Amino acid sequence: MNKGANKKALGVIIITLFFLSLPAVAETYVIGEQRTPVTMPAEGASYVGAGECRVCHVEIHNNWTISGHKYMLMTPDEALEIRPDLPVPEGYTEEDILYVIGGWGWKARYMDEQGYIITETGENLSVNGSNQYNIETGEWVDYHPGEVVEYDCQRCHTTGASYDSVTEGKPGINGSWEFPGIQCEACHGAGSVHVAEKGVRGVAINVDRNASLCGQCHQRGDREDQIPASGGFIRHQEQYQEFLASGKMSKLDCVVCHDPHSPVHAGATNPVEGEGIKRDCSDCHVEAAEIYNQSSMGTAGVECVDCHMPKVVKTAVNTSQYEADLRTHLFRINTSADAEFTYIDPEDGNEYANPHITLEYACLQCHESRDKAWAAEVTPLVINHSVEEEIEIPETPDAEGIPGPGIFIPLEVLIIAYLLRRK
Repeated sequence: MNKGANKKALGVIIITLFFLSLPAVAETYVIGEQRTPVTMPAEGASYVGAGECRVCHVEIHNNWTISGHKYMLMTPDEALEIRPDLPVPEGYTEEDILYVIGGWGWKARYMDEQGYIITETGENLSVNGSNQYNIETGEWVDYHPGEVVEYDCQRCHTTGASYDSVTEGKPGINGSWEFPGIQCEACHGAGSVHVAEKGVRGVAINVDRNASLCGQCHQRGDREDQIPASGGFIRHQEQYQEFLASGKMSKLDCVVCHDPHSPVHAGATNPVEGEGIKRDCSDCHVEAAEIYNQSSMGTAGVECVDCHMPKVVKTAVNTSQYEADLRTHLFRINTSADAEFTYIDPEDGNEYANPHITLEYACLQCHESRDKAWAAEVTPLVINHSVEEEIEIPETPDAEGIPGPGIFIPLEVLIIAYLLRRK
């Protein structure tokens, strides 16, 4: 064999060895309803888990441990630790359950040992349904009864979700993840470089306060301009779509009112409703709040959210015709007796919510013996607090004093001026 042939063969061997040394499948991490690629905060960064974050961010970590984000996906032992009385579907034992899906707040679904969501229950698994446990009522209800349902929720229920690789031995799981539940790195990106560099301020971590970041998971479907509904209620976890339809309020970011690290709702590890709300309506709507507080409604203890954020979103149960178990983020009330809360789209035949709350949901949750026509008639007489205020949108300070990108603008100006002077 001549030298040219030897070089060619050697080149082929080197290239072959190179490709054999690569992982079988490249890992592309995703987040959100649309499986948006995760922006990695640093080249080569990997996921390390919330325990590493706790070393420096103790208070934030402790707040997170009582929020529902941590508990989106749990082993049966973890679920029973926070809810000792949580049952398993009939026909199963704890050993038959791979993961409990949810269970912190409103409902629990269950994954079998193969990774499929359980949809058949009862003796000999002869019952289709009775597979979702509603915590508030203690009832079993149907979720895709009898169907074969893969677990495809990790894009919003786990940290470091990927659809590139499979979970070995679990054919029911469509993809994989690094850590169960919504941990720090689900929003901030893989943190290994940040940890290795001892958390130098602004280095190798994502800090995105825009509402669209929250909206990657807090929406349903592929359209931001439609609010999916069912049975007269908004379907759960669509706060971003509601928020975008909320008029002037949509100019804010979620973190203006919410502490993203703390729980908002009462759940298995947090008994306090509203724990993570850091701004009250009256902090911005000062004049309207003063007028309202002096009204009969205000003095009776009716709060702003009772009418402007009624529970018209259903995640597990509705307790009456006009009340479910989650507050809306639509805010605006349409006081016309003819206004409809939901509608059927003639193109796809699906139910959606209009961008406003209607009187039956704002008023008849309390005034159960009345009707919508009565509400439309008396609403103008109750209180007029729709004042035009010059509201200054609060700025969101950079977390823990980390300089925001704006600090680099004056620095760039100074550098350019210095270079020009030298010339």
